[in-house]
Amino acid sequence: MTALPEQPTQEADHCDRIRGRRHWYLAAAAYLVLSLFLWWNVWKAHPTTTAICGCGDSAKFTWFFGWVAHALSHGLNPFYSTYLYHPHGVNLLADTSSSAVGIVLAPVTWAFGPIASLNVALTLSPVLSALSMFLLLRRWTRWTPAAFIGGLLYGFSPFAIVSLTSGWVDFTLVAIPPLCVLCLDELLFRQRWRPIATGVGLGLLVVIQFFIGTEVLLMTVGFAAFGIVVIIAFAALRDPERLRSSARYSATGLSAAAITSVLLLAYPAWFALRGPASFSGPVWGGYFEGESSILRYFVLPTAAHVSATNPVGYQGPYISVQYVGIPCLLVLLASLIAWRHDLRLWFFALLAIVSALVSYVHPFGGLPLLQNIIPYRFVLVTFFAIAVLLCLVMEHTREAIRSWRQGSGTQSAATRGVSRIRHSWTGTPAAVVVAFVALLPLVLEIGQTVPFSTQPIVLPNWFQTVAPHLEPDQVLLVLPVQYTAGESPMVWQSVGGFHFQMTEEGGPAEVYVGSGRFRRGAAIIGLASSGIPYFVHFTTADVAAARSILRIWGVTKVVLPDQPGLPAYDRVGSVPLAAALVTAATGQLPTKQADAWIWNDVDQPIHAALPSTASLVGCVAGSGQELPGTVERVVRCVHSSSG
Repeated sequence: MTALPEQPTQEADHCDRIRGRRHWYLAAAAYLVLSLFLWWNVWKAHPTTTAICGCGDSAKFTWFFGWVAHALSHGLNPFYSTYLYHPHGVNLLADTSSSAVGIVLAPVTWAFGPIASLNVALTLSPVLSALSMFLLLRRWTRWTPAAFIGGLLYGFSPFAIVSLTSGWVDFTLVAIPPLCVLCLDELLFRQRWRPIATGVGLGLLVVIQFFIGTEVLLMTVGFAAFGIVVIIAFAALRDPERLRSSARYSATGLSAAAITSVLLLAYPAWFALRGPASFSGPVWGGYFEGESSILRYFVLPTAAHVSATNPVGYQGPYISVQYVGIPCLLVLLASLIAWRHDLRLWFFALLAIVSALVSYVHPFGGLPLLQNIIPYRFVLVTFFAIAVLLCLVMEHTREAIRSWRQGSGTQSAATRGVSRIRHSWTGTPAAVVVAFVALLPLVLEIGQTVPFSTQPIVLPNWFQTVAPHLEPDQVLLVLPVQYTAGESPMVWQSVGGFHFQMTEEGGPAEVYVGSGRFRRGAAIIGLASSGIPYFVHFTTADVAAARSILRIWGVTKVVLPDQPGLPAYDRVGSVPLAAALVTAATGQLPTKQADAWIWNDVDQPIHAALPSTASLVGCVAGSGQELPGTVERVVRCVHSSSG
């Protein structure tokens, strides 16, 4: 007899699970459709040869995915390579490589190439991030649409949109932080699962995030610690008895998480911090010190614009990375007043305010590791908190209107049943209106740049026809150099199949390129790559520095594409100027091969003398127009002046 009442409960639980899965599938489908719309220009064309840009950070992640697949198929180290910045090499764990994503997508790379892998990653990243937040919010709300809107705001925020157009896989695939918060919610509050299993799961999430992006990991750990301290302090003041009763469960789970993450990350963390080609100190050399949030841009919209200061990045219109809007902020402020007894609202409001302030003042500038987080990226935490707040506000609004409409009048049992069904819908329009008011400015801001601008990625003729047949162990200096241009050669190398090594790389490796014994020679080659002959004139000492750096890098061949129709970011600022410097530094005349100027056997002893400064200036004079035959005239002049 006692088993009979339990059957409906079990059936109800089963129905809830089925309904929950159905809602999850519907949310996933909606997020995917939206992401496909953002990337429509990729998927309607050819995703194996079309991308945001064959330059900038998009080029870097194309190379990262290509290298991981190449290393796995050839038995090489996927986390270290000398195919860039030879002979020093690059440490992918110390860089923004998102190695975990590259490993998962290796089959796609093998089958369709690294550009296809990048497009798959950028298309699915906001979907997975939104779904992760949706899963978290389903724990805190009984109303699925509220959780859906919260996931939508988190996965497709202005911060996410700018990260997508920049090709930042490590900041678009942010599905791990909500799952970490879910585990913390279980360990600190619900405490229904086994604590050790939950802690191990949390530790594994930390490990996965390490291999996706360490900046997001540091932010997640930092703000999780901040949140735990706030919660413990508040509980100690308000309900110390409950704090003591739950402390053992929480401590067990958190200890399991710490032990799991430390054991599994001991070697990878050492490799990133002290392994080959690792970095120490400020990675960016202070370059991003001014990249903080601007407080007024949290509330003021900006017109989408094509950046004139970043010609080697996204070629479409940019929007504000941090825009929230006055309506959204007013909605959240009103909710704090109306439902001031909901401590969750106050907690996440505090989290939003603190993260926004940190993105503005960046108090971690002198701390190891944390100093390398670009300040404005803390806005990711701000949007996380706002997404949670909006979800809770929608549910509060819906429940408040329903309660008000139902009233407190007396009704029969049958009437109460009909009324409950009728009034279950009365709060929905009000909650939808709240979400509409809060999100409309964001939708209008994001709408200025979607669908994203894309372009076909075409390898220069030399890299299509000649590079695949190079002899082994060739080390190329490819112009334009990547530390002053758009990093296009990284795409040419990875898409072409890694048939050669290169001497330079964009990104954190610039710290080495521009320091110590590399500084002078690298700077001169960089000027030749991007300079204008009207303003740049090389001296004999400059040529000596360039000759020295070629020897230090172990260059065997210099390649300078001179192909009509290449995008601006694929070309040097002045072909005659660059050719003049390389000719003087190598002591040899170039040959024209497959629309590129080539200097062969650069590693052989150089017997030519250094040309005088006056002769260099005279040789490049009048070469700015780049008329037919200009390059031949300039290099012959330089070569003859070198004796």
